[in-house]
This record gives sequence, C-alpha cells and structure tokens, in this order.
Amino acid sequence: MKENQVIQTVLAHKSIRKYSDEIPTEEVVETIVRAGQQAPFASQYYSVLLSRKVKRNPWHAPLLFTICVDSHKFELIMAKRNWKLVANDLTLLFFGIEDAALMAENMVVVGRSLGLGSCFLGSAMFRADKIAEEYKLPKRVFPFVQLAMGYPAEDPPPRPRYPKEFILFEDEYPELDEKKITKAMRTMDEGYLSQGYYRKLNAKIKLEGDRKETFTYDNYSWTEHICRKWGQWYPDSKELLEQLEKRGFHVVPK
Repeated sequence: MKENQVIQTVLAHKSIRKYSDEIPTEEVVETIVRAGQQAPFASQYYSVLLSRKVKRNPWHAPLLFTICVDSHKFELIMAKRNWKLVANDLTLLFFGIEDAALMAENMVVVGRSLGLGSCFLGSAMFRADKIAEEYKLPKRVFPFVQLAMGYPAEDPPPRPRYPKEFILFEDEYPELDEKKITKAMRTMDEGYLSQGYYRKLNAKIKLEGDRKETFTYDNYSWTEHICRKWGQWYPDSKELLEQLEKRGFHVVPK
C-alpha cells in the first residue's frame, strides 16, 4: 500500500471512549466543523449541534456534535426564491443522510489529525424527539448521528476490517462461497479476540427467545455480536417511523 500522512491518519482510526480533561480550543472546533463542510455534498442538507456540557456528554467528552438532516433551513431558502418543496421525504432523507454522514466522517478525520479522538453514537435517530426538545429544534430537522470528541485518555488499537476481496468486487458481484465467507468471518473474529475487545467491555448481547448461550468471551466475537444485534434488535420499523413523523418527515404515504 501507498503511505502518506493522510493515509496514516485514516488507517489509525479507532473509537475513543475515555477522554482527558483538556478542552479543545475554539480554533480547533472551528477547524473541525469547517473541514466537515468541505466534504462532498448533494445539497448541504445538514446542520450540526454542539454541546460542551462535559458532565452530561457521553463518556464526559468535552465535545458532543449532533449531525442532523436539515430540511427546515433549505425550505426557507426555497421560499426566498419563490419555490415550494415537492420532492418526497424519502428521497430527501437519503440525500440528507449522505450529506450528514460525509460531513461527520470529515470531522472525524480532521479531529484525528489534530490529536483528538472520537466515537459515533448511532442511536441518535431513536432519540430524535428528546434531542429535538433539548436543542429546541424546529420541525423538519432530524438528528441523525452523534459524535463524541476530545483528547484521548486511552490508546486502543484500530479494530479489524474485512479482507479486501470480501468488499471490493470488480466488474461483477461474485458468488460468495463458504470458503470466502469463512475467511472473512475469521479475519474479523480473530482480530477482535486478540484484542480482548468484548471481554474488556463486558459487552456480550443477551440472547432472546429459545436460543441457548454457547459462547464465552473466549470465542464470542464480532460476527456473533453483530448477528445478535441485527437478529434481535428493532425488528419493526414503527419506532423509527414515529421519530421521523414527530420531526415532520413523512416517508409512508397517507
């Protein structure tokens, strides 16, 4: 692989959940947000909320960003141009999620380059109503993801990733036979086990229903964890649809 400072910064990414007491300067915050804005975009369909309430922020991070899909302010611009929004909300949400995710990733990379660590909180969309109340959000602004950030007080290793041949498919999608699937699973599981990741976090997801526990922290790893997560959590879209409705986004025709 090629190597330079940007590549090193990206490949060194890891989630940080312990932060020092050092508070990032206003210049650092401004740099992170401005760099986030420079990500590719469809419509800049986002807004960023910031909390510096260290005692209330997850893991007492000095900064907590909430990246939102924001149709409200774009609709204000349209009104100034004498246009009315006719695009459907599902399309707007997809483009808005692209914009918000790309901005958030730029913020992570630039924060890392300035010596900060970060951790995404993907559950923000299930707490959109509570976040909206806290920040006094107008309708048509939907909290998409949160990003805790600060100077690290820990130095975990980067987490494993799938092997390249399991994610890069040239010209056509291949048949994924048992050998390829097993290799990809082994890469992830052995990597996490070697770091003792789930043992340190005491993060085994409890089984529901009739399944009996057969895993210990000696063999419980990423593929079992992620299968339990998506095989048991949020089987119904109703909860997320209700959050969207509360924020003024209607993705189900009435």
